[in-house]
This record gives sequence, structure tokens and C-alpha cells, in this order.
Amino acid sequence: MTFPQILVSLAAGIALIILLTVRFRVHAFFALFLASFVVGLGVQLPLANIITSMKEGFGHILQNLGFVIMLGTMLGVILEHTGSTRVMAAFILRIVGEKNAAIAMGITGFIVGLPIFCDSGYIVLSGLNKSIARRSGVSILVMSVSLASGLYAVHCLIPPHPGATAAAGIMGVETGKLILTGTLVAIPAAVIGCWWAAYMGKKIPVPTPHEENETAPLPQTPAWKAFLPIIVPILLIAMGAFSNLEDGTKWLRLPGDPVMALSIGVLLAFLTGRSWKRTQVSELMQEAAEKAGSILVIIGAGGAFGAVLAATKIGEHIQLGGLGIIVPFLLAFLLKTAQGSSTVAIITAASIIHPLLPSLALDSATGRLLAMLALGGGSMMISHPNDAYFWVISKFSGLDMKPMLKVYSLATILMGLTTLLTTWILTQILL
Repeated sequence: MTFPQILVSLAAGIALIILLTVRFRVHAFFALFLASFVVGLGVQLPLANIITSMKEGFGHILQNLGFVIMLGTMLGVILEHTGSTRVMAAFILRIVGEKNAAIAMGITGFIVGLPIFCDSGYIVLSGLNKSIARRSGVSILVMSVSLASGLYAVHCLIPPHPGATAAAGIMGVETGKLILTGTLVAIPAAVIGCWWAAYMGKKIPVPTPHEENETAPLPQTPAWKAFLPIIVPILLIAMGAFSNLEDGTKWLRLPGDPVMALSIGVLLAFLTGRSWKRTQVSELMQEAAEKAGSILVIIGAGGAFGAVLAATKIGEHIQLGGLGIIVPFLLAFLLKTAQGSSTVAIITAASIIHPLLPSLALDSATGRLLAMLALGGGSMMISHPNDAYFWVISKFSGLDMKPMLKVYSLATILMGLTTLLTTWILTQILL
């Protein structure tokens, strides 16, 4: 197969996804399912190989996110039912003020995203985000993209997130320096994402999801008790993420696993309610399972589509030149846009870039660090319907495809370009 043939097939697949979901309102699962065959057949993959890749991709994404989404959904349902999210919203707004609600969510996302995956962080905070949007009157679109931008900026740039961690190992970048520099570079990326959310989100009217019993009196649950089911899982995951840095902290890995941490969060969430009845618990579990199911099939189909893209071995067809940090940025950008996963994009691109560092004049400790930051920036863009995180934001916030594309997808482009600009400035200072 030729490189132009691969590009045409990718373009056809992505265009089909957007056309079916936006124009014809086809469920995203079927759009991604059909696009997988379009791309696979377009690059002349045997039908049996396409199906095998789709099965593996579907299973892989559910293996990584299935329990997290289910437990995170359950946690959100309980907190909504008990009114704990309204208690937390009232507490936060009392501190920061209603005018700064979107900024507060962006900062919260940035801090929470330092140790945990953007998917997990958004799921845990989605109920709180909707409650603050209702109380402050700020558009749920502005609030959601602000929160998503804060989480996404650090997810693509710094360890312990899997893409940055694996790529740093491939490229030979010192982890400590990457965490410090990556955090600083992520700040302007998060800021530009939040700015775009505030600027563009206000122009698109989006109804805020309604909460049952919203007019009911505020529960008497203490604020600390309401926050506990969110804070404890975040702290456990944060400690578990760094447990492998010191031999003496390996015991933190089990409670720090996102599945275990969220399970503990669910148990703590039950403590925020009073006089639980067996029928109530059963109904909440049924509601959570139904909500999570629709999300799981979509992200699973996204994983299947990404696996077909990986099977085309697109990275082997890309010719690189001596363009410095532009090359790793563009390579990660192409892979991210094509197959949806920032983690896959940055790891694949790092494997290709590493032997080419001398020709790119980046074969030094500082050069490798800057190349890593460029890879992270490229892996931010473009997040669109083949990205699992895109659907996590959409489904957990009740946002349709069009506003997501206009605000969130464009925000990821601005974030990636801002990261590239910031990295280029660093090259002028450090190289």
C-alpha cells in the first residue's frame, strides 16, 4: 500500500464518522464500526485481519477503561442522588464566587490531572461540574471544556501518564525534569483551552442537564463528607502512580489502582446518604449500569477503529526531514488525529523519532526533553469523534456532537499549537 492510499483511506474514515454522527444522527458506535471497515478495506487489509484488529482494539480499550467508567458512573449517580454534588457546588462557589466558576473548574482539572488519567478525572468530577454549572448559571459547555482542558493539558505532557512515561523511556529523557518542565509548559496550554471555552462556548446556547429535586432544600451533609468520595480516590491514585519510584512504597500500588480507588470512593459515597433501602440501592445500580453501557460501547468502537489504523503501520510511511521540533510535533499530531489515542500517538511517534534525533539536532539531554514536549503537544490535537476522551466529555456532560466539535475539538488544536509555540521559545533559550 502507498502512503497517499493510506491518507485517502484515513480521510474517508474520519469523514464518514463525522458525516454519520453529525448529519444523519447515527449512533457513534455504528459510525466508528463502519469507518473501521472503510479504512481497513481502503488500505487493502484482509477482511479477517480487520475483524481481528477490531476485536483486539475493542477489548483493549474496555480492559483499560471499562471498570473505571462503570465505577465512576456509579459514584456520580450516588452523589447526585444524595445531593452531595450540590453541597460541594455551594461550598466551592462560596469560596471562588460564581463569576469564576469556569476558571475554578479549569484549575481543579489541572491539579487533579497531575496524577490521574484525564478520563478518570473527568468521570469523577463530572457530577460536580454539572452542579456548579446549574448553580452559577455558566453554560455547561463552557464549564465542561474548561474542566476537560485542565485535565488534558497535563495528561499529554507529563509522567506518570502512560504516554509521556513510556515515551520518556524510549527517548532517554529524565523523568524529574520532564515532570517539572512539562507542568510549566502545560499551564499556557490549559489557559488557552479555558479561554477558548469561555469565548466560543458563550456563543453556542446549550441547555444545562436537569437534576432531579434540584429545587429541594440543600442537604445537611457536611462539606468534608460530601468531598470525601472524590478526594480519597484522587489521593489514592496519586500515591499509587508514584509508588514505583521508591521500593518502600510498593504497597500503595493496590489501593492506588484506579479500580480499587474508585471502589473505595463508591463505598464512601454511600455514607453520604441516610437510611438506605434495598430497592433504592438496586435502582441506583441499574441507572449507573445503563448510563455506563452507552459510553462503553462507543469508546470500545473507538478502540476498534484505532486498532485498524495501527494495523496500517502508517508510521513506516512517513518521511522525516531536519525540521527540529516540528517533526515530532507533526508526527504525533498525524497519529493522534488518525487513530484517536494520545497515548498510542506519543509512544508510536517516540519510537520513530528516537533514531532520528541526531539528524534533527536534538541528540542531547535538553534536545530530547524538548522533543518530548513537542510530541506531547502534537498528541493533543485533534481530539474528535475517534477519541475515547471526546465521548467521555460528551456523554458525561450531555453535550451533542456539534458544540463538542466547535468548542472542544478546536480547543485541542489551540492547546497543541500553544504547546508547540512554548516549546519553540524554550529551544531558543536552552539550545
